[in-house]
Amino acid sequence: MKKLLAVVLTAALTVGMLAGCGGSDNGGSSSGSDAGSAKTAKVIDVDLTSEEYAFGVDKSQPELLEQVNAFIAKIQEDGTLDEIFDKYFGGGEPTPVESAALDESKDQLVVATNAAFEPFEYMEGENYVGIDMEIAALLAEELGQELVIQNMDFDAVCLSVGQQKCDIAMAGLTVSDERKEYVTFSDTYYQASQRLIVPSDDTTFDDMTDADSIAAALGELDSSVKIGVQQGTTGNSYVEGSEDLGFPGLEATCQTYKSGSLAVQDMLNGNIDYVIIDAAPAAAITAAINEMQ
Repeated sequence: MKKLLAVVLTAALTVGMLAGCGGSDNGGSSSGSDAGSAKTAKVIDVDLTSEEYAFGVDKSQPELLEQVNAFIAKIQEDGTLDEIFDKYFGGGEPTPVESAALDESKDQLVVATNAAFEPFEYMEGENYVGIDMEIAALLAEELGQELVIQNMDFDAVCLSVGQQKCDIAMAGLTVSDERKEYVTFSDTYYQASQRLIVPSDDTTFDDMTDADSIAAALGELDSSVKIGVQQGTTGNSYVEGSEDLGFPGLEATCQTYKSGSLAVQDMLNGNIDYVIIDAAPAAAITAAINEMQ
């Protein structure tokens, strides 16, 4: 991940890390290494899974689904999608996105997201930034609607669309049968995977070059080992197990967090051992946190 992204993310991460060191959902406090030790993290460069990202559309709006699929095809064909990817993966300049206030008297596209999943969605001041957010802005413009972004916990994103509180979920969503209970998925727009984050001085996985060997090593861990994940994500399912996604689960203890950045910081504080999260956020979060150490 390019350094520019790490710099952009630094301000957004600072508040979360100061408030949330050791900030897991169960309120764990920092009991590990001193902050002055300046530990860093590294991503193991092996895809543990293969996934597809898509947008989750309100089931009661089949016309919107058709419009979204047509729009995805259009931006793939004319190069717009590649240009957006280049902003976050290739040295381009991200474009901040503003959200209008919700007003039922107006023609609005209401997007559900979790703005703690860089580089797909995160905050820069009061603006939204990220791949999904830029696509959302262009989609609203294409539809002639005003864009409203509703920021919420990740595991509430599809539910809010299923309850027709929002029109579409755009939050780095892996397609799964469980989520299909709440939304109708659009066509795929991004190929994703899970990756493992470890402290930089941990050499356990350094010589492993394929997913099977890493999965086997993770499978040998017992409940004394804690693996951090962002709550409700595919990483959460990978550790806890999911018949839907074909994950057998691990014996290691699954520790959930509101964001991947809190999980990585808690790992560096010595409160958990590893983190599993999607590959692009793993790179972005690790680069940003290492930049601050």
